Amino acid sequence: MHDQRPSGRQLFDALQPADLATRVADEVLDAIGDGRLRPGDKVADARLAKELGISRAPVREGLRLLESQGLIVSHPRRGFFVHSYDADELKEVYDLRECLELHAAEAAMSRMTPADLDRLAAQVKLLHDLATEGQTQEQVVQDFAFHRMLCELGGNSRILRLFDQIAAEMRAGIALVGQLYSDPSEIARTHDPIIDALRARDVDRLREELREHLQDAQIHVVRLFRTGALNPARTEDLSEAERRLILR
Repeated sequence: MHDQRPSGRQLFDALQPADLATRVADEVLDAIGDGRLRPGDKVADARLAKELGISRAPVREGLRLLESQGLIVSHPRRGFFVHSYDADELKEVYDLRECLELHAAEAAMSRMTPADLDRLAAQVKLLHDLATEGQTQEQVVQDFAFHRMLCELGGNSRILRLFDQIAAEMRAGIALVGQLYSDPSEIARTHDPIIDALRARDVDRLREELREHLQDAQIHVVRLFRTGALNPARTEDLSEAERRLILR
């Protein structure tokens, strides 16, 4: 897929020297997450270097870092591209995410302090506020932050590292589907039962609510990817119910 954006439009701001490869990776990851770079888009290292105000060497190093995480793919003589996830890959990511989060959430229940619960509840309130303000891209970022908090409270650093890797992969997919979600308030509301279960310290209810929350997303996103309904040219074919259930 070729980059069809106007050649005069600059995607990135210039960087200052200091750990440039990591910062390049962060800039590209942000562009994937907010939809400036879409799955299948070419990431021209020469253009990226020019816009960031640095040489091509750290740009290539940063892109190789993202390639090692599965977010960028490279092809000989063609260059770097944003990875395009298919339905099977997304299903695998959701399956692993569910396993990690259910385990971490159960552990978090036994470790959670009142201050921890207040922090989680405040994060869900932020999701509601962002929905009201129409800040859908930021809402996606803060949605991940909520789930990361649960993993962090579980106290297993390896699970947290795996979640961070999955979150990076999920951002690439959500960049494509997030624009289809017609009611961002529903994203926030689906987190309320999780907070209620945590507040009640009901581990069985927590597992049930969290599993439903994650599985609903998996079922609908994977089905839409598998049928090709997430092709931007076919978004008008989605029902309202499908649009509401794309992101949970």
